[in-house]
Amino acid sequence: MTPPPRALAVYVHWPFCRAKCPYCDFNSHVRERVDEPRWRRALCRELDHFAAQLPEAAVASVFFGGGTPSLMSPRTVAAALDRVASRWTLAPDAEITLEANPTSTEAAQLRDFRAAGVNRISLGVQALDDDALRFLGRQHGALEARRAVELARRVVPRVSFDLIYARPGQSPAAWRRELAAALALADGHLSLYQLTVEKGTAFHRLRREGAFALPDDDTGRALYDLTQALTTKAGLPAYEISNHARDGEACRHNLACWRYEDYVGVGPGAHGRIETNGARYATRQHAGPETWLASVERAGHGTAESRPLPPDEQAREMVMMGLRLREGVPLARLARWTGCPPDRVIDRGRMARLAAAGYLEDHACRLRATEAGRPLLNRLLAALLR
Repeated sequence: MTPPPRALAVYVHWPFCRAKCPYCDFNSHVRERVDEPRWRRALCRELDHFAAQLPEAAVASVFFGGGTPSLMSPRTVAAALDRVASRWTLAPDAEITLEANPTSTEAAQLRDFRAAGVNRISLGVQALDDDALRFLGRQHGALEARRAVELARRVVPRVSFDLIYARPGQSPAAWRRELAAALALADGHLSLYQLTVEKGTAFHRLRREGAFALPDDDTGRALYDLTQALTTKAGLPAYEISNHARDGEACRHNLACWRYEDYVGVGPGAHGRIETNGARYATRQHAGPETWLASVERAGHGTAESRPLPPDEQAREMVMMGLRLREGVPLARLARWTGCPPDRVIDRGRMARLAAAGYLEDHACRLRATEAGRPLLNRLLAALLR
């Protein structure tokens, strides 16, 4: 019997935004003008490049991320999806996600994106409070965001939106009210991130200058615990540290990445993990938009790095990604997929001590972080991995 084609997730990066948010450290850029037909051709050409390496794959999800992919024309989205379907087998129930901003201009195009093949919208709402939205540098208001979510729910089968909490001065009582409003508005999925300040962002400079302060550790933990309690009560428990969903509504594309399945990254700065010629490769595309574009037009792809991953590095990555999930890491699959025995990368003695302290669970050949351990994941990984 011929084995079924290998499942593949495809990520397409659109690097352009109308403005750079002060908290954003993603590969996003502001340009006065974008030659979209040229970019459309380049994205399709890079899809061809990866399809030649993985000809037998079946695409289970396509994710248009950014940047702000809703600044693309629906025609570009349709062209990329047509290229995916012509080069690979596109599953009939494939999840096709587009990240979008909830400004009125972009929301007005949702029906055209749906006609292009998008069946899941992820809206960057970030807050349901006008003052907070101004602080975060967003270009929409709270009412506009609510209307965009309601429109998206009428247009596409699945809708998610993001919120950022643990903002300066935010109290648990204020977050309780805002999160309750979000849960009343939500469909099947919410992404809830604590505000972090990354080097190189405008917020990093402003915080260093004393323009604002983040909540202290105790308040941050209280906000996190409140988030878990309210989302669980509402039927959207965390399936990943920052992502909450009803049963069956988890983002399939992101699950593929966290489960360490194959995924292709297309576009400036996109990363991938693919198995080809009997080895697993880490791929990274050129980050600069113009550099990537010139490389694709010259060589057929914008790959800055493609390197084989040794088994122990694969195993460490699989643990680091999988422990983000409530389901954890199946150790038998880790050994089978990476060819690395778990004991080579996991310190069993430390694992036992962390389990005894209530931070990890190790049963039925599955390693999981507990409710107490998930907020401390970085520290757990530093202790656990050799």
